[in-house]
Amino acid sequence: MGESTSGVAPGADDLTVVHLMRHGEVHNPDGVLYGRLDGFHLSDLGREMACLVAAHLRANDITHVVASPLERAQETAAPIAADHDVEIATDARVIESENQFEGRSVSPKDLLHPRNWHLFRDITKPSWGEPYEDIATRMLAAVADARAAARGHEAVVVSHQLPVWTVRNKLEGRRLWHDPRKRECTLASLTSLTYRGDELASITYSEPAAELLARASKSVGA
Repeated sequence: MGESTSGVAPGADDLTVVHLMRHGEVHNPDGVLYGRLDGFHLSDLGREMACLVAAHLRANDITHVVASPLERAQETAAPIAADHDVEIATDARVIESENQFEGRSVSPKDLLHPRNWHLFRDITKPSWGEPYEDIATRMLAAVADARAAARGHEAVVVSHQLPVWTVRNKLEGRRLWHDPRKRECTLASLTSLTYRGDELASITYSEPAAELLARASKSVGA
């Protein structure tokens, strides 16, 4: 993995932080569950969120920035990467989860229509989309690579709500199926994984853009 900037090879006591960031608010006036669809960009407020988090992280020792290939993640990562003079590494493993409701304008009433009941046959998998275990596996692999690339420093990985929440549940030893309304992963939030050497030492959660959340519309695509 090379040498640290101090000229000493990384050791078991090196501290590395991987910040898992959810993207900012998306321009989505029709309330579409956009999932992995192209063409969904940050709103003006979303760009403001991204800049606010970039300012929050400006003094941090960030040497590696990763983003999902989706526009909203790339646009969220851009001011952070610019502030630290690094390129954005695109990683498809941190993309939004697959969902069979993608592309629909949905409401709770629409979701629970009898025509959709077959999709809810197993909430623990879940039967309407990408299995939670698959999401956790790909996210863990992406986190491991980001940690290796930034060893002894900090990395930012811009992803989406469900992937971030799923890998946090996995790392904290909790069950992966859950009530989506109870996820602790607001727009532009940071779930920060601190490693001492190769061991996970702590997981912390913060909302640097909290002051802007009251102005955000309800996000459908996450």
